[in-house]
Amino acid sequence: MQQLQHILALFDPISLKEMDGVKLMNRTDTKFTFHVSKLPALLDAIRGSYFCLAVGGITTSRYSTVYYDTDELSLYQQHHNGVLNRYKIRHRTYVDSGQTFLEVKFKSNKERTIKTRIKSPLETNGFGRVALQFLEEELPFDPKNLRPSVWVNYTRVTLVSKTSAERLTIDVNLELRNGERMVHLGNLVIAEVKQESRKASVFIQEVKRCGIREGAISKYCFAIALTRDAVKRNNFKQKIKTIKEIIHDTPVTNQR
Repeated sequence: MQQLQHILALFDPISLKEMDGVKLMNRTDTKFTFHVSKLPALLDAIRGSYFCLAVGGITTSRYSTVYYDTDELSLYQQHHNGVLNRYKIRHRTYVDSGQTFLEVKFKSNKERTIKTRIKSPLETNGFGRVALQFLEEELPFDPKNLRPSVWVNYTRVTLVSKTSAERLTIDVNLELRNGERMVHLGNLVIAEVKQESRKASVFIQEVKRCGIREGAISKYCFAIALTRDAVKRNNFKQKIKTIKEIIHDTPVTNQR
């Protein structure tokens, strides 16, 4: 982590307020997964093309996220079966600031991600009145059927392009938790390029030059697949195999 922070300190900084113009709540997402050992060289190569978000001089932020689903894991099943026009619901806590948001992510059949959110405390017994009203307005199903399903924690770096409406998030130190079951993915990096529409990106060009292929991954679905035994995961088997090969730094074949 010290090496990562040293490299990030060389980036030109950007504040949260300055980043308001690239919230990208309606966007396209392009994801990559790779071993953490490749990250320093990648960051050094793109340093001149991106700002790095710094809050109080800190360039890495800790996130704690609880995802919600029905008892039958219907949202997970929709993703597993390739259904578009699907939803993810989560409470995301920015650990360092203590702020918590309730978020709804909608993946449309046009492959666009639309996110809405409100500030909302994490309740111990279901959703509060304001949170429930928000979910009822955003979802086509009854949010009263939602339950906490899995927790995902990680450290995030956020970069902003100097030349286009693009944000790049880089997540490391992933931890998946489901009750007493914990899975640590310390060697994995999940990088996500967020744009208004797919266009040229310095980061995408660089990762492809390094032989890293695009590979969509849902943290939520991956967490469910790895922390619950009795769930359908056939359509995720290749992705799980790829991630395990990355973590153990072995050759990846047939990555999709």
